[in-house]
Amino acid sequence: MVETNMTTHDRETEIKALLTKQKATAFREAYLDLHVYEQAQIFVDLDKTQRARLYRYLTPEEVGDMFNAIEEEPQDVVGYFKEMPLKYAGEVIYEMYTDNAVDILAYADPQDLNEYLHHVPQEAANEIREMLHYEDKTAGAIMSTEYVAITANQTVRSALQVVKKEALDAETIYYIYVIEDENKLQGVLTLRDLLTNDDDVLISDLMNTPVMSVRVNEDQAEVAQTIRDYNFLALPVTDFDDTLIGIINVDDIIDVIDEESAEDYSGFAGVDVENTPANPFRAAWSRLPWSLGLLILGLATAVVIEHYQALIQDDSTLIIFIAMIMGAAGNAGTQSLAVAARRLTNKEDESESFGKLILAEVWAGLLVGLASGLVFALIAGWWQHNYLLGLVLGLALMLSIATANLLGCLVPWGLDRIGIDSSVVPGALIATVSDVSSVILYFGLVQVFLKWMV
Repeated sequence: MVETNMTTHDRETEIKALLTKQKATAFREAYLDLHVYEQAQIFVDLDKTQRARLYRYLTPEEVGDMFNAIEEEPQDVVGYFKEMPLKYAGEVIYEMYTDNAVDILAYADPQDLNEYLHHVPQEAANEIREMLHYEDKTAGAIMSTEYVAITANQTVRSALQVVKKEALDAETIYYIYVIEDENKLQGVLTLRDLLTNDDDVLISDLMNTPVMSVRVNEDQAEVAQTIRDYNFLALPVTDFDDTLIGIINVDDIIDVIDEESAEDYSGFAGVDVENTPANPFRAAWSRLPWSLGLLILGLATAVVIEHYQALIQDDSTLIIFIAMIMGAAGNAGTQSLAVAARRLTNKEDESESFGKLILAEVWAGLLVGLASGLVFALIAGWWQHNYLLGLVLGLALMLSIATANLLGCLVPWGLDRIGIDSSVVPGALIATVSDVSSVILYFGLVQVFLKWMV
């Protein structure tokens, strides 16, 4: 007989049925047999009655492990604690990794938070309160306080005993940190170092110094860059006295990278891509400010065209090519914006002058514009049987693309100079500004060459 694996949908259906029928033992067996990620996926699809039964059937430790894997927004997850008995909620929080618990509790009402922490052991409660005070999106806000620490005067045998004792509570045991008096960070070694050396070797002879660490107030994006550059699995976090207060694991950094990417997408599109309301009226309201702002800015294009209305009336052919030049310039500006914004947020390129980037983008725009302009000039000249008109159109296209490239660099650079995150510049803004500049260039050149074109 061939054994087939149940699909996730089948498992979810089975587990919901077991909860509905209040089959506690069968539920525990089926639910705990799943990976914690699958448990979390099913948990968020349960109704309130089913979740209430789950809290009765599972221990706080089992629920805490599952809560570590929940990928819902923290402001949504915190509501689950309100469904639990206070003592049970406190025990679940205690069983979670501290950084995960803090992420969620940051959205709890102050009164609820105090009640939850009243049922958490005092030391752990104080640790959570302290971490809640760290500024958002800093190393302190994403670090974990569950790590393995030893002293330099221990032997490998003694250190391995510490690892065995603390392994269940630590978020990672691959890195073992060496501390001295008052928890000062002194060195680091790996689990491999312990396993491949004799039991009587001193830690002081094995540890690596100095230790690369990050300050508690360092921006999470810079921490992510460091871990990516050095391929670390974890990075220690210290205060301003070099006291070890936590570690940041690579799984936390994956979340940071995902969050930063979502913010970049949101800024580029001019809409929050992570929290798009299901209600169409709320979705429209959230997008309206940028849409209206760009609409008003776009009126400048209409004003420019109106200014050259007499020119258009003399030769209506001129109106045919406006959209093509505006489209090409908008595309070029958006591409340049993406390059500039990425360079400004990429700290490894700090040593390279941004002026070089601007110059390179202008040259790129001129070269792309030259190639595009030549093709455009030949096609337009052949089409309209007027190669001088084609030459003017090609020149207008070249200058429009070069100008759009320059604007795509200068706008985020200017915002960065005054302390505004360049990633919040939507591509539509650059496209709209490029439209205005390209129309001015187009009609300006046409007006200059008009006497030879007729």
